[in-house]
Amino acid sequence: MENIFSVAGKVAVITGAGGVLGGSIANSLVQSGAKIVVLDIRQENLDKKIAELKANGGEAIGFICNVLDMKSLNETADKIVKAWGKIDILINCAGGNTPGATLSPDQTIFDMKVEDWEKVTSLNQNGTVYPCIAFGQVMSKQKTGSIINISSMTTYSALTRVPGYSVAKSGVNIFTKWLATEMAQKFGDGIRVNAIAPGFFIGDQNRAMLINPDGSYSDRSKKIIAKTPMGRFGDISELNGAVQFLCSPAAGFITGAILPIDGGFSAFSGV
Repeated sequence: MENIFSVAGKVAVITGAGGVLGGSIANSLVQSGAKIVVLDIRQENLDKKIAELKANGGEAIGFICNVLDMKSLNETADKIVKAWGKIDILINCAGGNTPGATLSPDQTIFDMKVEDWEKVTSLNQNGTVYPCIAFGQVMSKQKTGSIINISSMTTYSALTRVPGYSVAKSGVNIFTKWLATEMAQKFGDGIRVNAIAPGFFIGDQNRAMLINPDGSYSDRSKKIIAKTPMGRFGDISELNGAVQFLCSPAAGFITGAILPIDGGFSAFSGV
């Protein structure tokens, strides 16, 4: 009997695959038999991740690629098709918040530099849209493919201190729905576009906001935990199953969806 959750033999392109989120998803998919294309802007990240995936018995290739440069993306798409003949999956993990665009507790929006706003909104919004155009065009010719974008809990309600990131990820949400509609109507039901909205996971980008120097939870962390019914932060690996599901035949009638993976944070009123 066919495993409807299988991604074996699928060519999965992951932007930002040298990072924590993209790296975790890459590790999970390669263990499930997918062939991984590692994309990153830093050579050291690229080399390390490819070596790790191959050491675990997986098939992996990689390319230096700038997600904000259409020429770089289009050239990379051509290289992938030349190497492996197709692109089945695109996962847009490149992104994240930037220090300059994160307000300190004593700052207001009027203290934020416009340059930092432009940097974080471009990285997260254009850094999702541009790869969708470059690699989605390959899928449009194949009439098949699955695109997974990365949303955020910052799009569900106002989260203090991260205005630029919130706006950018909200743009990712509507683009996900728009592109899902575009692909289905113009290129058939074989191409699906969805997003996951991670809850709160402690990583390098947010550690200073969530963990005090002595290792205890910050006030911000305590507020997050209080509004998370499961009463804990997530583990980055807890995103992997949902991603594989959305990439697999099991999700064949799911497109334009934004799936929260948040321990119930987005469902709970706080009361």
